[in-house]
Amino acid sequence: MDTEKVKQTSNENNPMDKQPEIPDASLPLKDEAEINPSPSANENESKSAEKDNILEKLLVEDGVIKRKDDADADDGAKTDDVKEGDEEAAVVEDSSPLPPDLDKVSEEIDQFISDLTNLKGDDDESKPPDVPVCVEQFAVLVEAKIEGYNGGDASIKWGQLPQEEATSFLDIVDRISKLLTSLCKFSSEYKYAYSISCVDGVLQRAMSYIEEEYKSILYDYKINPDSDINNADTSSAKPHKEAVNSSSSEANQDAEKDSPAESKPSEENKFPGYSEEIVATLNKFSKALVAGGYETECRQVYFIARRKALEESLHKLGFEKYSIDDVQKMNWDSLEREITAWIGTFRHCTNVLFSSERKLADAVFADQPSIAETIFSNLSRGMMIQLLNFAEAVSMTKRAAEKLFKFLDIYETLRDFVPLVDTIFPASYADELKAEATLSRGRLGESMVSIFSELENSIQGDSNKTPVPGGAVHPLTRYIMNYLKYVAEYRDTLEQVFREHQMIERADSNTGSDFDCQNPQGAQNNQQDTSSNKPSPFETHMIKVMDLLDANLEGKSRFYKDTSLSTIFMMNNGRYILQKIKGSPEINSLMGDQWYRKRSSDLRQYHKNYQRETWGKLLHCLNYEGLNVNGKVNKPILKERFKSFNTMFDEIHKTQSTWVISDEQLQSELRVSISNMVIPAYRSFLGRFSQTFTAGRQTEKYVKYQPEDIETHIDELFDGNTTPWGRKKL
Repeated sequence: MDTEKVKQTSNENNPMDKQPEIPDASLPLKDEAEINPSPSANENESKSAEKDNILEKLLVEDGVIKRKDDADADDGAKTDDVKEGDEEAAVVEDSSPLPPDLDKVSEEIDQFISDLTNLKGDDDESKPPDVPVCVEQFAVLVEAKIEGYNGGDASIKWGQLPQEEATSFLDIVDRISKLLTSLCKFSSEYKYAYSISCVDGVLQRAMSYIEEEYKSILYDYKINPDSDINNADTSSAKPHKEAVNSSSSEANQDAEKDSPAESKPSEENKFPGYSEEIVATLNKFSKALVAGGYETECRQVYFIARRKALEESLHKLGFEKYSIDDVQKMNWDSLEREITAWIGTFRHCTNVLFSSERKLADAVFADQPSIAETIFSNLSRGMMIQLLNFAEAVSMTKRAAEKLFKFLDIYETLRDFVPLVDTIFPASYADELKAEATLSRGRLGESMVSIFSELENSIQGDSNKTPVPGGAVHPLTRYIMNYLKYVAEYRDTLEQVFREHQMIERADSNTGSDFDCQNPQGAQNNQQDTSSNKPSPFETHMIKVMDLLDANLEGKSRFYKDTSLSTIFMMNNGRYILQKIKGSPEINSLMGDQWYRKRSSDLRQYHKNYQRETWGKLLHCLNYEGLNVNGKVNKPILKERFKSFNTMFDEIHKTQSTWVISDEQLQSELRVSISNMVIPAYRSFLGRFSQTFTAGRQTEKYVKYQPEDIETHIDELFDGNTTPWGRKKL
């Protein structure tokens, strides 16, 4: 309402009349002593005295408002009449008139509002009526009630009000809002100006009190119960870090996958941080504030309070806000922890937090759905952009083999998020979120393809020429096989990553067209239809890695001067590879039965080569050829044969007992095959020629071992030091 315009208009119509000054609509109603203070007036009058003055103003006669000075003038006139001799004059009572009843005044206000609403306002017969006395009475009574709630230091909080009184107060505020709206329709009428100013001032005080209580209740929230937060998937889906980086610990390498339960909203906690009773109160406050013209303030208070609550929820989940530069500077151990927290936070937000926040906004602004959607959009959009920026920053970090699994976890999180966008977020920015998530996912995919290429290069370039002691499993073999084992658990995701990469490459090189990142599945299906008999891009990379590893191990086996030890090395590594493949259905299906049979055949061939190189030479000492000359045993040759056998067996036992076969089954198989090969031949040779020597010292000199001794010594082979030989990380 433009009060200055009203004042100007009234002065032009009545230039000789002195019009009362119109109070500022933003100030509460004051009595005349405050509006025009006398020189002796106390400018620091307390609020309690103001309350008394408000009630003292309500002196009414014949339906016309009488101010205190007018009432004093009337009392003086009546006193003069009594002094003139009218003995039957009325007795003036000493007590003050009772203030009007608020309920009765409220009924009159409702009627007045109805009358104003029914006016057409276009013809002379529909001119607005005079402002009834109940308007100012209502304003003063309401102001007194507000003063009682919010006056001085002993203000009354909303929660302290009885339910009936709280409901009554909101009804009063709603009534005064409607009254101001009705009066402002006739703001050009000067006779309405003063009443508009009074009612507007009281409404502002009422709105101020409600806004403060609204803010107080909104900030008195509780962060989601621990059960909801703990249900968030704050750990990686697969325990890959320890398995890949700790090649010495087979227990860690073979740790089973542990999938925490997906977080679900608690049925008991329908709204985040508030009870249903509190939400009902917030709804009433928001409705009152919007109706009273305080929509902007209502939005702002709600938005700031809920943003603070959401930020605290993210902090409690372990997620911190970092810039792209901060992420780039982090060491991997720190960044890995932040990624784990991000995954849990992201899933909790999309599965629980945002849906609960949407329900809260819809409930608080149930009568203003457009406000609810706008506020939720602004809240959720800010949080999602913050989360997506972190994923993008991670994709821009330096690539390394150990980062692959965390990249995959982020990739899967974003992939699973995109189909949910339309069900969680408003259409106004759902497409923007999907585009951002898809872009970040695409960058992660390209990073993972590069990581795989760097893994292949690192295998090919691993030229360490120091042989592993005892022919044990090479650390490179352990690392690569454990790495591939956990890579294979992400087979479906990596199939998608490599197919998308292949599509992008073909689109760029062949046609120059853009790859449809928003719908990669359709392109993948078309590709599968045309090349169903060919290995997938991911399978091709896996086979290439295995071939590179085989070639690398073949080269390392040549560093052993002992051919037998070289074959033990190849057996150890070949057996380890086959056991890892056999124990992983994912990688086994990737490599295929034909590949597995070929590697098993290679392993058997290494076994035969070892027996020929080591024990074939020993058995040559037990050859009968040349021992019989003219039907008699040639003792010198026999003695030489026994001496050669003893010397060679001692050397084999001394050397190969330090060699390593870590696989117990392979170790047992080798010992059994050696025993089956050596002991029967030795027992036969000994039984045939042992009688040739003279019993006693001669026999003991040449027949050093009994068959049982040979078996005992064979069982001591391959029991060397099994401490893994260290190597640098890839």
